[in-house]
Amino acid sequence: MKRIALLFFLLIITKSFSQNDEKVILVRDADSNAPIEDVTVYILKTKQSLQSNAEGKVSFILNGSSNIQVSHSAYLTVTVRSSALLKTDNVIYLKPNVKNLDEIIITKQHPQKILKSLVENSIKKLTIPARLKTYSREFLKINNEYSYYNDGIMNFQIFGRSKNFKSNILVEQNRSFGVVNDEINSDAMGYNLNNIMENYYNFKYLKPLLLTTSKNDYDFVIKAYTANENYYKIEVTALLTSKEYRDDFTIIYDKNKKIIIEVSSVISPMLLVAVEQKANIGSRNIYKSMFKNIYRDDGSNYYLISSKEEIGFERIEKDGKHEFEVRNYLVTTNFSNQNYSYKQTDIFKDKTLYNKKNTILSNYWDVSGITATEEEANIIKIIEEKSKRED
Repeated sequence: MKRIALLFFLLIITKSFSQNDEKVILVRDADSNAPIEDVTVYILKTKQSLQSNAEGKVSFILNGSSNIQVSHSAYLTVTVRSSALLKTDNVIYLKPNVKNLDEIIITKQHPQKILKSLVENSIKKLTIPARLKTYSREFLKINNEYSYYNDGIMNFQIFGRSKNFKSNILVEQNRSFGVVNDEINSDAMGYNLNNIMENYYNFKYLKPLLLTTSKNDYDFVIKAYTANENYYKIEVTALLTSKEYRDDFTIIYDKNKKIIIEVSSVISPMLLVAVEQKANIGSRNIYKSMFKNIYRDDGSNYYLISSKEEIGFERIEKDGKHEFEVRNYLVTTNFSNQNYSYKQTDIFKDKTLYNKKNTILSNYWDVSGITATEEEANIIKIIEEKSKRED
């Protein structure tokens, strides 16, 4: 009887572990076999969102079975059953959703006016109140050497009215390590966590395009979005008349619902060459800048699903030039339109996780929502080891 009981116990343990096995998905283009980045993988059972990295990789742990929705604005959505994910690495091929020509759309209104209307309507449609459980990751490189890293799980409670959104933050877990250096200051850090969600929900990065004078600084064109017949895209290109750094923008929007789905920008390569480099002490010369926000509309709720920012610049000091590169990721892993309860003393009020004491309750980064690429995992390991040696 003891042997039977032991065997029964082992079977239960084995089944329990099998139900919680890590699942790995590799998302690839069906035509080119290339990995697809920024694919949203949505687990219907747990309502968990994940995002593919630059290698097209997504990893997660699932208790039981569920339908899994794999979607990207440029591809046909695929739904798979978790029970079909039997291998360690499961390749899912997405078929490009190209149906239309990349034709220019002629409109009665100026594209800038249409963009302004889109921003206003999107702000109105965003679900409020909103609780976004997010995973944040940040890399800092100084003079071509990775020096600092942090990540963490945070709950953003977003409230307020249109055009005046506010947010409170509760940090669940976090880790932060790197070589402490006088050069690491607010000027070198990336996200300002205290207002980042407010900026994203107010579409702050698009505000310069909405000014009356922006028609003199940018060229606005609306085109059909070849990857999705329900979407249009607005391409905004900085003109060479400017003597300052400006970005080129792409805004993808739902032409029927009049809401923004994606916003991305990259510093204008033409202006990057044309703008005169500053030599004064304290000046910053930008050589790299991009960001991308993706918003999700599930039919009931409309909210930010992810953001990615990257900037590189040189700062002029008395002892010469110092180069800084900051790369940030923010992924919403779970969404709720219910408020969470908290004490005012629990609210995180700093700009960055850099100075927050590490709180590690689990290996949360393994199921974070965005898997580290092989290169990023190696960078994290190097920074952590270097930090331990310094201690």
